[in-house]
Amino acid sequence: MANSIAELVFIPAPGVGHIISTIEIAKLLVTRDHQLSITVLVINPPPTFGSGSAITTYIQSLANTTMDRISFIELPQDKTPQVSKAPMAAFTDFINSHCKHVRKIVADKMSQTDSVQVAGFVVDMFCTGMIDVANEFNVPTYVFFTSNAAFLGFKLYIQTLSDDKNQDVVKLSNSDSTISVPSFVKPVPTKVFPTICQSQEGLDFVLGSARKLREAKAIIVNTFLELETHAIDSLSKDNTIPMVYPVGPILNLEAGAGKASSDDDIITWLDTQPPSSVVFLCFGSMGSFDEVQVKEIANGLERSGHRFLWSLRRPPTDQTSRAPSDYEDPATVLPEGFLERTAGIGKVTGWVPQVAVLAHGAVGGFVSHCGWNSLLESLWFGVPSAAWPIYAEQQINAFEMVVELGLAVEIKLDYKKDFFNPKADKVTAEEIESGVRRLMEDNKVRTEVKEMREKSRAAVVEGGSSYASIGRLILDVKRNIL
Repeated sequence: MANSIAELVFIPAPGVGHIISTIEIAKLLVTRDHQLSITVLVINPPPTFGSGSAITTYIQSLANTTMDRISFIELPQDKTPQVSKAPMAAFTDFINSHCKHVRKIVADKMSQTDSVQVAGFVVDMFCTGMIDVANEFNVPTYVFFTSNAAFLGFKLYIQTLSDDKNQDVVKLSNSDSTISVPSFVKPVPTKVFPTICQSQEGLDFVLGSARKLREAKAIIVNTFLELETHAIDSLSKDNTIPMVYPVGPILNLEAGAGKASSDDDIITWLDTQPPSSVVFLCFGSMGSFDEVQVKEIANGLERSGHRFLWSLRRPPTDQTSRAPSDYEDPATVLPEGFLERTAGIGKVTGWVPQVAVLAHGAVGGFVSHCGWNSLLESLWFGVPSAAWPIYAEQQINAFEMVVELGLAVEIKLDYKKDFFNPKADKVTAEEIESGVRRLMEDNKVRTEVKEMREKSRAAVVEGGSSYASIGRLILDVKRNIL
């Protein structure tokens, strides 16, 4: 069946970072092989994300998008109210409520034509329940793991500790100790374990997800061999773990459609700053702080004496939306006179076009929440990071970047603020000032990051490690229809 088109069914999680990465790898696959086509099944965010959120708007726009050999189908959403459940269990149920729609779409595809054959599902790391649907059609599942190889190894090892070694992982996660994890060279402190591991409900979600990961035919990871050599080797040597394909960095370098007027204002301001002189502070699509913490950041920045561009977001004001918004007047939460005193060297703004800012020659450091996409972007542009993780697996990412790889400096590795831990400890102005100074003045980290910039770019071009890995993945997929 040499002329058959191999069709992949992609199912991303309903979050902007997950969807953008998914679309980028989809574009990459169809560009590399003209016998591939992709249908992306789009899950709209659950009602708790807020109906008017940027995520909803962005996702709905995809249903009207056409790309060469990539199509989008928006899945219906059940209107039945969710029974009150713990957050992670409710999220799993929400994703799995779409299985029946996926089943119908795939059945229709399989009945329509012989020239297009469904060669596999590619599901997000949060959508592994869809593996059961793929199994019904006797097609393999590839999991697209949008985080890094070290965290993949951590997650699978937590499951091994619980299932095979009968360890009390909740107790371990709440202790003050370190453990050896195969995907890390250095012992991992329990203080950087994700908050989700500290409760039985959260741990059950992690364990369920890890068990499903082991059922996949292969795991596609948004990383590259030169960045995570040890982690990738450790996963490859473990025969209980599916084949791992490192395909990164997968980035959307045109990211940030939207607020053109504010974009222009930010870039124009950066154009007036000296090369590599500006500290850029940005905490991701869900990152925000209360007024007490905002004032500490402001005081730390002012005392550091460094130029800065600060994306300051307002915390959600009610429970209908978890997404931050922009302040009408940031002066209401900043120290009195701060904007006037720093007018010559600083700029406080709302939402920013992160990729365009990191690409700008004036930016010399990035205070980041350590979301994996953001860290890959900072390495791509050779901008060193100061780690200030907030939620999800960001503490593990921060530990890897600072301690394991020496590609970032620390502000506070064990900072945690999420729905498991809504009241975070305050990070002081002294800690922020110290972190910013190290970020802008530590030439060792800066040199390492510049070297990794070249390696990240080499990985994705012909002859590079990720380019070769994607080639092997495509061969694997096409074998499914032979």
